[in-house]
Amino acid sequence: MPVAGKPTPVAAGNDDGPMIRAMVVDDSAVIRGLVKRWLSEDPEIEVVAWATDGESAQKSIAEHKPDVVILDIEMPKMDGITALPGLLKLSPRSKIVMASTLTTRNADIALKALALGASDYLAKPTTSSDLHSSEEFRRDLVEKVRALGRSARMRGNIAARTVGKSRNGGVINTRSQGGHYGSAPIVLRKPGRLKPEIICVGSSTGGPQALLKLFEAIGGKVKQPILITQHMPATFTTILAQHLDRIAGVECEEATDQTEIQDGHVYLAPGGYHMVVETSPAGKILRLNQEPQENFCRPSVDPMLRSVVAAYGGKILTIMLTGMGHDGLGGSQGVVEGGGTIIAQDEGSSVVWGMPGAVATGGLCSAVLPMDDIGPSVIRFASGGGL
Repeated sequence: MPVAGKPTPVAAGNDDGPMIRAMVVDDSAVIRGLVKRWLSEDPEIEVVAWATDGESAQKSIAEHKPDVVILDIEMPKMDGITALPGLLKLSPRSKIVMASTLTTRNADIALKALALGASDYLAKPTTSSDLHSSEEFRRDLVEKVRALGRSARMRGNIAARTVGKSRNGGVINTRSQGGHYGSAPIVLRKPGRLKPEIICVGSSTGGPQALLKLFEAIGGKVKQPILITQHMPATFTTILAQHLDRIAGVECEEATDQTEIQDGHVYLAPGGYHMVVETSPAGKILRLNQEPQENFCRPSVDPMLRSVVAAYGGKILTIMLTGMGHDGLGGSQGVVEGGGTIIAQDEGSSVVWGMPGAVATGGLCSAVLPMDDIGPSVIRFASGGGL
C-alpha cells in the first residue's frame, strides 16, 4: 500500500487515471489502518498517501495531489482546522472531508471548516470497538470518497454545454459532461400557478455551506415557513440550526415533536429523525419519527415532501440543493404532480450534483440555478412573482 512520501503508479493530479486517489490524515494508527483498508477494498479507490498530523499532511498533499482527503480534526502538532487552509492552497482541486467524533465542540469546528472550504464531514464512532463494527460509518466513508472523488475529477473536464428546450418555451444551458448524471438533458416545466404557503429545502453533501448562502440572501424577506431536511447526524443538526439562527432576519430552530408551524420560522429536521407535517385542529404541526431510513437516510427528504403535499396540496416551493444520491426525487415527483414548484441548484455550484441532478434531469424543475441566483428567485416566487 502506498505511503506518504512515496511516488505512486498514477501521476499526481491526473484526472484521466483509472482510480480515485485518497489520502488519510489521522494520528490514530488504528483508525488510519481501518480507513485505508476499507477504502482500498473498493475497486474504484486507491489510497496514495497518509499522514499523522497537519504538518506532514501539507508536505504530502503537495506531492500527491489526491482527489479526496480524510482529515481528522484533533491531532498533535497541527490540528485539522489549522491545516485546512494550507491544504486547500497546496491542492485546490482536492475535496477535503473533516472527520471527528460526535461532540458539540467537534460539530461546531466541522461546520466552521465547511465555511472555510472543506467539502464534507464524517462523524467517527466514539470507541475503537464501535469503529470496527460500524457498517454505517464504513458505508458513509466509502460513498463520500467515491462521490467527492468523481466530482473532483469531473471539474477539470466540464467545459462544453448543450441547450435543452423547456416546456414553457425557454432554454436552459446544461453541461455535456460531469456530475452524477452525465449528459442527460434538462427540460424545464412551467412553475406552479399557486403562491406557495410553505417552502421546503433538501440538501446533503455541501448543504451547510449552501444553506448559509441561501439564508443570507432570503433572511427576513419571505413570510412562509421553511422546512429543511439536511443529511446530518444528531449534534451536528443542533449546531447547524444555531449557525442559521445567527443570520439576520432568520429565526431557525431544530424541530421538536408537535411544534406548531409558524410563518417566518425555519425548522431543521434533527439528526436521526424524519420530520413530517400533520394537520391538527390547531393547524399544521411538525411530527418527528424514527421510522426506517429512506435512501439510507434519516432524516430523509422524501417523507418530508410527501407529508407536505398531503397538508398543503400544490402551494409548495421546493429547493433541492447540493448532495449525493437521489433522496428527494420521489417526493419531488409528488410535489409537481400536486401543482407545486421545484428549483434545483446547478451542477457548477454544487459540491456533488446528485440530489439536484436527479430532479433536474428527471424533468421536475422549473429552474436550475447557480447558488447565488437561488435566493433572489425564491424571494420573487414566494411573493407571488415569477422565478
